[in-house]
Amino acid sequence: MEQQATGRAGRIERILRENLAPVELQIKDDSARHAHHVHMRDNGVQAGESHYNVLVVSPAFDGVGRVQRSRMVHDLLAAEFAGGMHALSLVLRTPAEQARMDVA
Repeated sequence: MEQQATGRAGRIERILRENLAPVELQIKDDSARHAHHVHMRDNGVQAGESHYNVLVVSPAFDGVGRVQRSRMVHDLLAAEFAGGMHALSLVLRTPAEQARMDVA
């Protein structure tokens, strides 16, 4: 992320940077598109900071399968899920995989 994020996005950024040393990291709060969901209205979850789209490009994913990459990130962010984060859309690539995407 280009500027220092605050709140949940900032915590997500810090955790992922400290643990995965990404060469690229994008975090997008997509909560506004999900404000109509029942859990947002009925369970006391504040609108916002509940749904994220995240791209992580990291050498930490070299030799690691897709499911295990997702588990790694979910384990790192377990406290955020326990604290009200509802959904996380992940794109997890190695630098070589990202380079192939940039060529396409």
